[in-house]
Amino acid sequence: MTTLNQLLKQKRIKKQKKIKTPALGGRPQRKGICRKVTAVTPKKPNSAIRKIAVIAVFQRLRLREASRKVRCYRPGEDNSLALFSSVLIRGGRVKDIPGMRYKIICNKYGAPPIYRRRQARSKYGVKTLKHVG
Repeated sequence: MTTLNQLLKQKRIKKQKKIKTPALGGRPQRKGICRKVTAVTPKKPNSAIRKIAVIAVFQRLRLREASRKVRCYRPGEDNSLALFSSVLIRGGRVKDIPGMRYKIICNKYGAPPIYRRRQARSKYGVKTLKHVG
């Protein structure tokens, strides 16, 4: 507990809130260019090959383009991302991959949809399935 004399000399400093997705710059989504497509393995109890991409997110600084490279997770079963394709990224971490704070939005720009989805289709860019009856 601070004393009155301490408060007279120096004011209280508010704690700064930690930004979880700094590459988005306060936006909900951001466009970027795919620079590298690789696969990583998750943390210990899990085992798989998770598809990731290194995306260059561009920021305008004094008439020149400066890029920031971020690692993004490509959700779904198959991975058909091409190099230098434009993608839309959003925030959202993947728990079993350390440092993965962004996800690629499917069916926008260069990221194709994942057609095997029946539930949670909106996250994977799949349109409504028409029932034949």
